Amino acid sequence: MQTLNTVFGYPAFRGEQGDIVRHVAGGGDALVLMPTGGGKSLCYQIPSLLREGCGIVVSPLIALMQDQVESLRQLGVRAAVLNSTLDAATSAEVERQLLAGELDMLYVAPERLLTPRCQALLDRARIALFAIDEAHCVSQWGHDFRPEYRQLTVLHERWPEVPRIALTATADAPTRREIIERLALEEARTFVSSFDRPNIRYRVVTKDDGRRQLLDFLAEHRGESGVIYAFSRKRVEQVADQLVIAGINALPYHAGMDATTRAANQRRFLQEDGIVMVATIAFGMGIDKPDVRFVAHVDLPKSIEGYYQETGRAGRDGGPSEAWLCYGLGDMVSLRQLIVQSEASEERKRLELGKLDALLGYCESTACRHQALVGWFGEAHPGQCGNCDNCLNPPQSWDGTEAARKALSSVYRTGQRFGVAHLIDVLRGEASDKVRQHGHDSLSVFGVGADIDERTWRSVFRQLVAHGILEADVERFGALCFTAASGPVLKGEREVRLRSEPPRPNRRRRTGDAVAASLADLAPDTLARFNSLREWRATTAREQNVPAYVIFHDSTLRAIAEADPGDLDELSTIAGVGSSKLDRYGEAVLQQLFDAA
Repeated sequence: MQTLNTVFGYPAFRGEQGDIVRHVAGGGDALVLMPTGGGKSLCYQIPSLLREGCGIVVSPLIALMQDQVESLRQLGVRAAVLNSTLDAATSAEVERQLLAGELDMLYVAPERLLTPRCQALLDRARIALFAIDEAHCVSQWGHDFRPEYRQLTVLHERWPEVPRIALTATADAPTRREIIERLALEEARTFVSSFDRPNIRYRVVTKDDGRRQLLDFLAEHRGESGVIYAFSRKRVEQVADQLVIAGINALPYHAGMDATTRAANQRRFLQEDGIVMVATIAFGMGIDKPDVRFVAHVDLPKSIEGYYQETGRAGRDGGPSEAWLCYGLGDMVSLRQLIVQSEASEERKRLELGKLDALLGYCESTACRHQALVGWFGEAHPGQCGNCDNCLNPPQSWDGTEAARKALSSVYRTGQRFGVAHLIDVLRGEASDKVRQHGHDSLSVFGVGADIDERTWRSVFRQLVAHGILEADVERFGALCFTAASGPVLKGEREVRLRSEPPRPNRRRRTGDAVAASLADLAPDTLARFNSLREWRATTAREQNVPAYVIFHDSTLRAIAEADPGDLDELSTIAGVGSSKLDRYGEAVLQQLFDAA
């Protein structure tokens, strides 16, 4: 508890943190499942400080390693990284520090750890513990498989006396079992925290002019930091360009960019307020920025695990945040095509298609989003969260049986060879060139759906695919065709209830700044102190070339502004102000408060 308070500046542990720290510090192995933002890092950082030697942290995310090291150094912790970004001289200095006992924590990429040279180095060092971060990467059936993770059993085999702690925020029951088996953690104690992130508001919308929908969403978050995930590198560039033209401070981030530009963009995102980062879903970000106020998906992710992990980047500081997903039938077809045409085994394809179907079910569900998400990880939730679209504005449903039968008839009569746009033209009686070319204007289904508008028909087809009543033929560029479930519906033996499409939102955008709105409950003098502290923090971060949040989190600045401490003793009682930061920044903070008075 003393280390938690003096080093990290927190008065008490959260949830199971205390039990985990005591177990690992005492030499026990542990598997920790805790949501993003739940405080996983403290579970190995504090035991590393309490035990003799250096804690070795295995992480697949180079950017995240550097962020955590910078944050630890701000706290006075002797931390370093050992990965491919270092030159020979710097690597040699880190190795010297390790052997000399001058490091409390060393972050290592799994590829480096598995080299004979690195293992020989660790043989000569005093190791406090091994922490295996992002442990779900060990599962070949997971959403983020890294082959090198499967070789980490070497930690138990070569250093059996050193405690190990494996941590992840995204692991369903099969993935947990595989982590235990692959990392030889059968004797480890398992700690499972709630996967729920009650501070995140989940919202799912269907694509209907995606560019306009994204801009309307961002208008609700002006001045806030956020991440937008897109399906491909090309799409990332396209979305980022559109946002810049619209006057939004947006930057692209994907694996196809040159390393210098990518690193510069990430540095700006971490150091500046109000930057919107547009990134590929597959590449990810590896960020530890606590004040990300929104995560938007402009394309469908591949699985619930991936979606949960990506949305988990929002609101790590516990503040109100939003996860917004915009998807359409085209996304479903593209992802299914990507899976089916991949070189993966048939077993792997079936697994990924199943995960995609589960995500589609989540998107089309009328149930509580929080309940559905944590349910995927085996956790019960009572529902009625009050912080998702389905709970705040319960969706309506309608008897779509007759519409579904007409849709299926159009698929059947046209030979199961055409996509949605053509089928809707047939149903609505639109005699397009393509309809006339194939003679479909003479079919019995031509015009039978003229009483239903195009937007509703798109919803009907999308939901029929999502419910497995139709499927997209990836060999025929997304042509819709029958499944085993089609017959009973077509024959009228099965009722189909469909989710009603919500009305198009009013195009009038909200006025005012979202950041200011989130601080509206602060008194004017408190707000003045907060803004003064933020400006000081930004200047200090630029001078040190570190992310602003490693100086102080927004939540800490707000607490300081509200408390308005008059001296260092009063300042030291505020959560997030440890002894090292008090020494480094205490006088400057008090001066800012004095100047803002």
